[in-house]
Parts: sequence; structure tokens; C-alpha cells
Amino acid sequence: MSLLSQSLLDLPQEPGSAIATAELPLETRELRRLLDDFLNREVRNPLDQSLGKLGNYRWGVYAFYDYDGEPIYVGQTKESLRTRIRRHLTNQRTDAVAMSVLDPFEVYRIVVYPLPQLETRSANDAQAKELLDALEQQVYSQAIATSKFGAILNEKEPPAAKVAVEVPESFSGIIVSDAVRAIREHPDMRIARRTQTISRLAMIISQRRVQKGLRKVLHVQALRLEWLTRKRFNSASDTVEDD
Repeated sequence: MSLLSQSLLDLPQEPGSAIATAELPLETRELRRLLDDFLNREVRNPLDQSLGKLGNYRWGVYAFYDYDGEPIYVGQTKESLRTRIRRHLTNQRTDAVAMSVLDPFEVYRIVVYPLPQLETRSANDAQAKELLDALEQQVYSQAIATSKFGAILNEKEPPAAKVAVEVPESFSGIIVSDAVRAIREHPDMRIARRTQTISRLAMIISQRRVQKGLRKVLHVQALRLEWLTRKRFNSASDTVEDD
């Protein structure tokens, strides 16, 4: 064995630095834990008063909110709230995430609107789909109305409502623990992350022929970044730079 190899073996091992750990990183563990807690929450079906897990509802609409309480994305599902939301935030295999439209890092709170009256309907049921579209349009419009930017990060607007639908009871949950929030919430970290998202999205746009909606998302992200950097600048005081 060479002297260099022996020297490397003799170096002290830092506690907790085992390369072979099978444990997921803290942020990933906490996201999965709190997301499962939310999706496994028992709620009462208003139709028959039976209890069931929130995430098991097949039909429904969901909305994501960031650390400032700003709505950032609205979507719908007819395969289950659990499957669709987890695909966004854990598997990250949706177009919105893949195209850098939605950064899962930004999602702090989720609100879901299940439609229990559609549970027995087929995914191909046209009338059920009209009700789902109408609900998504209402939640989307509400998000736009409450956004300080008058816009969210959906690439496309929901289909125009063809029927009237009453907004059902909603359920809200925070999916970021205090420990993870302490890591992520610092405005400089959020600015850096948002800048990376914009850069990736702009690169995607530069490399392919895209719909106008993707350019709209880039503009909204730029507005969100400008707002956050301006807010940070206005609240900052002069400090001595580190050497």
C-alpha cells in the first residue's frame, strides 16, 4: 500500500458522514413524511358520512401555495389526489416540473378540493369531466384574483366551464417542517433557487419551439423574482462583506 493510501485510511472519520448511508436527506424525508400525513388524513365523505383518506379521492382539484402565501399552481386529477400530487412533489414526473414551470422547492402549502360525488364515475365520463373542469376553472380564477401578480405558473388556462359547480369543502396542509423551513425560507436562498429555475426555463425555451403559455410562465417567474429581490433589497442594511 502506498504512503498516500495509508494516509487517507488514517484520516479521522467525521461522525455522520458515512457514504454508505441508506437514509434519505432531511428535506426529502420531511417532505415525504408531511405529505403522507396530509394525504392520509381521514376525512368524512359528505354523501354517506363514511371516513376515508383524503388522498384516495380520485376526482378533485389541488392548489399549491408558496412561502409568502402566494398561489403558484392549480391542477386537476381523475386518477387520485395522492397519485397526482406525489408525482409533482416526489417523483417529479409531470410536465410542469420537467419543463421547470413548477419548482417543488417553492411549495409550502397544499389545498385540495375533492369531488366525492364522482368517485364511481369512469375516467372517460364526459359529464364528470365537465364538472371537474368547472371546478378547476373556479379554483384557478380564485387563485388569479388573490395573487399579487394577477397570475400563477400554469402554462395553460383551464378549459372554459360548461356547467355550474358548487365549490366543495377544501382541505389544507403544510408540507414543510420547521427544520426544512429554516433551511429554505431565507430570502437569499429562495432568490438563488428562483433564479436557477428561470435560467433552466429560459434555456428550454431557447432550445425548442414552444407555445406562448411557456413564455407567459417565464414572465410570471421574472415578476416573482423581481418582487422578492426588491423586497429583500428594501429590507436590507449595509453589512461588511466576508473576506
